[in-house]
Amino acid sequence: MFTTLIEPTELEKNLSTPNWVIVDCRFRLDDPKAGEFAYAAGHIPGAIYAHLDRDLSSLPVTDTGRHPLPAPSALTHLFSKWGINESTQVVAYDDARGVFASRLWWMLQYMGHEAAAVMNGGIQDWVEAGFPTALGHQQNKTALFMGEPRQDRLVSVDQVSDMPLLIDSREPKRYAGIEEPIDSRAGHIPGAVNYYYANNYGEDGRFLTVDQLQNKLSALFERTKPADSTFYCGSGVSACVNLLAVAHAGLGDARLYVGSWSEWSQDPNRPAEPH
Repeated sequence: MFTTLIEPTELEKNLSTPNWVIVDCRFRLDDPKAGEFAYAAGHIPGAIYAHLDRDLSSLPVTDTGRHPLPAPSALTHLFSKWGINESTQVVAYDDARGVFASRLWWMLQYMGHEAAAVMNGGIQDWVEAGFPTALGHQQNKTALFMGEPRQDRLVSVDQVSDMPLLIDSREPKRYAGIEEPIDSRAGHIPGAVNYYYANNYGEDGRFLTVDQLQNKLSALFERTKPADSTFYCGSGVSACVNLLAVAHAGLGDARLYVGSWSEWSQDPNRPAEPH
């Protein structure tokens, strides 16, 4: 069972393995149609497509950020439609170093499905290895997804101030309030420390080794264990890269504030740093 990362070579060996579900999560924030077009033009054989806005987000239920988390009932329906049951191995990939695939990985973990992994290196490494691709769109036979939400993995806006450790996953300039290209206010949630999600990659764009991740991440948890730590970003997407890295490093399961800065910054009465 693969529960964090999987290499392209391992996925290629299992293309014909029964009850594996492969999900293409390619997406571009500046062009929401681009990922699906890229999928249709060439994807890993058997892969279905997941759209960030349509599938991995919903109308506000638990939060009011830019990419709200779907309700558990909606996720149960979605994962069933994709052919995922309790014994399914899910593999997600994208072309953005796992940013969008990690969101799906976290959603499956949140719903209690451990057998979910992100393909290290993305579609780029798959193509570079000379592995096959397919055209068009794929659909899977419906299954019965039986997962239940792990509420201890999710943090809502009214819980944020009580969290022992908040970790902002955005790039340092946004954390410091020097620039804010998307949200209405610049800055970060008071008391949060910064750990940019891109710190988890090597120069080749792949995730660092387990030892390297442990060395980088362990400093975050000197005083607070991962299970009591909460990651956030702009809208609950790139923070999932940090959650995946923490799990892959063997450090445990941290929490996600899905609404993130896009929700927190909406209310002018909520404090922000720097002032």
